Amino acid sequence: MAQASADVLIPLLWERLLPERWPVRLTQLPEGTALVGGAIRDALLNQLSDQPDLDFIVPSNAIALAKSLSKQLGGTAVVLDAERDIARLVLNNWTIDLARQDGQTIEQDLLRRDYGVNAIALGLRPWGELWDPTGGLSDLRDGRLRAVSEGNLVDDPLRLLRGPRLISEHPLELEAKTQQWIALHRKRLGQAAPERILSELQRLVRGPQADAAIACLKTLDLLHGWAAGEPVPTAVMAQRLNASEAAEALPLARLTALVSDEGLSQLRASRNLRQRCRRLRQWRREVVQCSKALGEQERLQMHQDLEHDLPALILELPEEQQTAWLQRWRDPADPLFHPCNPVDGTMLQRELNLRPGPHLGDVLNHLKLEFAYRRITSKNEAITAARRFLREMGTLCD
Repeated sequence: MAQASADVLIPLLWERLLPERWPVRLTQLPEGTALVGGAIRDALLNQLSDQPDLDFIVPSNAIALAKSLSKQLGGTAVVLDAERDIARLVLNNWTIDLARQDGQTIEQDLLRRDYGVNAIALGLRPWGELWDPTGGLSDLRDGRLRAVSEGNLVDDPLRLLRGPRLISEHPLELEAKTQQWIALHRKRLGQAAPERILSELQRLVRGPQADAAIACLKTLDLLHGWAAGEPVPTAVMAQRLNASEAAEALPLARLTALVSDEGLSQLRASRNLRQRCRRLRQWRREVVQCSKALGEQERLQMHQDLEHDLPALILELPEEQQTAWLQRWRDPADPLFHPCNPVDGTMLQRELNLRPGPHLGDVLNHLKLEFAYRRITSKNEAITAARRFLREMGTLCD
């Protein structure tokens, strides 16, 4: 962002922020309301999404305002911090945070924030005043991420991790003094709520500059209590994946390599996320790190365990293997890469006069394996194979 005056920046912000599209009209906000933080930063960098998260500073009664707006507009108001008077309004897929001004002036509020690039405010009622008491505009222009103060990082230890997360999402470099402060206080990160830490990490691994941010994480040893200590896949390794595949696979592969199973549990990851990472870690060790040749049953089990997450494993395979596996994974009819059974239990019971029980499960598993390796290709062949399997097992099926 080239150096520019407020006279140039304010019209630019209106053009990019498009307040007329917001679900809340400016006239519904009290006098003294200002927009602060990420939306301004992203607008100035021309990285604003279609529905950006909006952070409003209001002079007082933020929670009451959020509840009032939710009733008027049909949204949902959530109290985030009753003591500090902070609430969230969710409205038509927009997220709007409202917070009471912290201090006697907006400048005092901004001086208590985390990083200079987040400490820029724009007056909404009345429109058009730009506040930048910490030099955030210069930081954006110079591609610099600089903490407002050491004390501000310590006041909310999650801000220690937010620095690398911001680097992952924006073309910024961590200023030397800020890096020293984060390194000095890195062990305080554990004082932050586990869910908030995980949320920052999940955003970090998805960022367009995630590789740089992960290198920063390692340099600062921010994950010392949760680290998996495994090689972390990079964007270069995912070049053979298409955009949608990479958007899902690369973050999962990065998170699995960064945070151990125990770490994910400590950070209160969902059961589903812990399971996905644990399975990917297991097969990564066997297939990628140990280059183990899997037998048919093991190979089928791997595809059953991973299936939709398989590209997170594929991106670490040798190039030739990547190409072959991706081609098969992209074919939804491939019975090994997308395991399924040609018949279900109800059909087997009817056709073979079977009763529910362990024999039925054994037959279904056998048929799935046969179908995966194309030794059977139809329902009729499956019934014949099931009858043969049961006879070999000494089970009468007629």
